[in-house]
Amino acid sequence: MIFAWRRAIVKKSGVRSVFNGIPARSAGTFAPIRPPPPTTHYHFPYTALLARLMLMIFSARITLTRLADLCGRLATALEAGIDMRAVWARESERAAGAARRRYAIVAEGVARGESLYDALAPTGSYFPELFRELAQVGEKTGHRAEVFGQLADHYRQQLSLRRTFLLAIAWPLIQLGLAIVIIGFLIWVMGIIRDMTGNKELDPLGFGLVGNKGLMIYLGFLAAVGMVLFVAIETLRRGWVWSRPIQRGVMRVPVLGQALLTMALARLAWTMHLTMKTGMDVRQAINLSVRSTRNARYLDQIDRIDASLAEGNSLYEAFFHAASFPADFLDALAVGEQSGKLDESMATLAGQYRDRARAAMVTLTMLAGVAVWILIALILVALIFRLFFVGWYGPYKKLLDSM
Repeated sequence: MIFAWRRAIVKKSGVRSVFNGIPARSAGTFAPIRPPPPTTHYHFPYTALLARLMLMIFSARITLTRLADLCGRLATALEAGIDMRAVWARESERAAGAARRRYAIVAEGVARGESLYDALAPTGSYFPELFRELAQVGEKTGHRAEVFGQLADHYRQQLSLRRTFLLAIAWPLIQLGLAIVIIGFLIWVMGIIRDMTGNKELDPLGFGLVGNKGLMIYLGFLAAVGMVLFVAIETLRRGWVWSRPIQRGVMRVPVLGQALLTMALARLAWTMHLTMKTGMDVRQAINLSVRSTRNARYLDQIDRIDASLAEGNSLYEAFFHAASFPADFLDALAVGEQSGKLDESMATLAGQYRDRARAAMVTLTMLAGVAVWILIALILVALIFRLFFVGWYGPYKKLLDSM
């Protein structure tokens, strides 16, 4: 029936089989149905998107320590009158690994007569946006040494805050790691005991994780959790758009949200001070300053602030109508605009927010330590209860039921 229907179609058209794309031999003849060739390549619609996402997440970026040292050396060399080409040539010879390749690209661009901003462009996101934009401002205004010196101080302060945080939570993280190792060791040992006793029902955790196979499943689960945490941290650290819903949720946490907002305001005030001092275009300076916060609450207001400035409103009015900034920040803006010393006003405010940021970092450290302690306690309590029910209560209940 099917073959007759297909012959009728081929006979009527006399052109090409509509089933497998094989030309019919002649009008009215039967073209046998051939099975399609085996498919060797599969194309998934999201493969390219996933590959691009992985490339963005795992792309090399300069470390904060290396960046702070680089800015310090650039500031010292430029202040001493050393030519920019000689500075970057020396940096490329001194560096190693990924940094050496990126520095060499910059050195080659500067040697060709390109501006530093254009020479940095081929390196992609290896250097942070703030570094690239302020390098361009320093070249246009002739304050390169001062700009790099300010950047060096900024990155060193960020590095100091990070080290304080990591040192404070080091011991709780070590304890968490020990708890995870103990659970893995218990899973492996239970497999050996089960083989020695011949008790196939031995499963103290009650999840079927026993022996080598259970240990591999456990390690795979830990690897998956670690990968999710790594991607989430990198997404938040790089300030990508899809991380904003997560940030908005974190901002609603009473103590944690306020601490993160204080640190974001410290970055905003410092960047405004530096960009205003170097004579950068106001709208460009504000756009860069707000982006430097890497905080969803303020990033959402960029378009509204820029539109207000384009209408000719003052900085105070633009930030006031955004309805997301605290009163002391708005007061400093108003005083700076009225006195004509906005950069000095922002410098004073940046110093105040820097002190608050240190206090906020102490708060974050305390919260992180408490969170790790709670996680350890939950793991141990769950393990104890599981061992109790599986190892003692379960057999005892079976014994009572059998009586």
